[in-house]
Amino acid sequence: MTDLVHEFILSTAVRTPDREALAYQGDRHDYAALSAAVLSLAGAFLELGLGRGERVAVYLEKRIETVTAMFGASAAGGVFVPVNSLLKPEQVSYILSDCNVRILVTSLDRLKVLAPVLAQCPDLKTVVVAGSAEEPPVIQGVSVVRWSDVLRNVDGRSGHRVIDTDMAAILYTSGSTGKPKGVVLSHRNMVAGAKSVASYLENTPDDRILAVLPLSFDYGLSQLTTAFHTGATAVLINHLLPRDIVRAVDAERITGLAGVPPLWLQLAQLKWPDECSLRYITNSGGAMQRVTLDALRAALPKVKPYLMYGLTEAFRSTYLPPSEVDRRPDSIGKAIPNAEILVLRPDGSECEPGEPGELVHRGALVSMGYWNDADKTAQRFKPLRTAQHGLPIPEMAVWSGDIVRSDEEGFLYFISRNDEMIKTSGYRVSPTEVEEVVYATQLVAEAAAIGVEHPALGQAIVVVVSARGATEVDAAALLAGCKPHLPAYMLPHRVISWQGSLPRNPNGKIDRKLLAARYEAIFTETVK
Repeated sequence: MTDLVHEFILSTAVRTPDREALAYQGDRHDYAALSAAVLSLAGAFLELGLGRGERVAVYLEKRIETVTAMFGASAAGGVFVPVNSLLKPEQVSYILSDCNVRILVTSLDRLKVLAPVLAQCPDLKTVVVAGSAEEPPVIQGVSVVRWSDVLRNVDGRSGHRVIDTDMAAILYTSGSTGKPKGVVLSHRNMVAGAKSVASYLENTPDDRILAVLPLSFDYGLSQLTTAFHTGATAVLINHLLPRDIVRAVDAERITGLAGVPPLWLQLAQLKWPDECSLRYITNSGGAMQRVTLDALRAALPKVKPYLMYGLTEAFRSTYLPPSEVDRRPDSIGKAIPNAEILVLRPDGSECEPGEPGELVHRGALVSMGYWNDADKTAQRFKPLRTAQHGLPIPEMAVWSGDIVRSDEEGFLYFISRNDEMIKTSGYRVSPTEVEEVVYATQLVAEAAAIGVEHPALGQAIVVVVSARGATEVDAAALLAGCKPHLPAYMLPHRVISWQGSLPRNPNGKIDRKLLAARYEAIFTETVK
């Protein structure tokens, strides 16, 4: 029985040691080799002083060492923190400091860029540099060692004792206000999620799953856990162009491919092989446009499409079976196995079919809350009294912040978000995080970041600004000032100058809803 997430690899290595587990650019590991690498690195982390539950951050593009480091941290009894490889040094240092990272695994090039900000991470004791024989730089107060060196003379001792309700990972996601929030996942969360998803996708050891999405994204990480649970093969790719994905699918005989709506829009426009190896595709991170779905189904007539909905706080909530796509292509489906999805009114009572309410998720996938943030955890994770009456300890569920409705057959339909998060290119972006960078340029008097519907991105980030004494803000200069401090997906798509002070709501806050309503059609009008 598998209770801990790294045991997926170890257990499969016992059953089928010679089966391919992981591939990247010609480097291929079978399950026996991957299991040995994970255990060796776990021993190395212990030799470096990693304590039970201490955090190991991994700031790398997708590669073999990235996967080994994450599951090695888990096997040691630590907690892995995958950091999006697109993030800038200030954002990386915030994450390292926020969750008190003890060990950082990164590359030499990335370390050189990070070095100036690592002083802001007082709990960081060791940096492990992967993939380079060059002597790493000296950083005051931090031990910097090469990957190959830490694997020497590992004693192979067992990791700290861990049970399935202990922390396994922290995934950082943007909050509706302020800095990113660390969503804490237990081993039980991740194991239950992998088993649930693999069951309805009907994954088998013969599947070959292409890991296109960031591993810091719960949807991307799921490509690994479902593969390792079923004994399938995960193929890593850091693509530059959508065509690279089509080529990889063909070359690696890929059977499973996950994407977000903007990526599917691009892939739908490409020529696919006549005899494509794909068995299924999945979509999450926003609704796939009907025209995109139709184009993909025309190009890939034998491929099953799974339309899904999820949130990092509970990973995956619903899916629409391929057999229902023709009948209800706008639905987000029903609850995944081993989860219950409720549609509730503000008072906690259940909505009638057709009545809008908040999507609430209960079950084994509900995460442990936000790292070191009791207030935000209490806002989103609340006792649920409608599911099992009479429990002496109320069950905790997660309130998604999304408004949905159900039909008479129980299928769910997304309506809107009830917060100010911007969902762009499959990412959730905090408006205030963007605004902080805009203000730091000192080129604006006021700024408001809003999400505006966009045919390719889902939502585009638009920043409405008022000038400091001038009639208009220099948009090019503002974007140039933001670019070094924001990853590409967080950069404003457009800057709009506003004459005078930005509009306020009755509470005196900048009225983002009014601005969003005013500019809601600017991109669709451009397309027309």
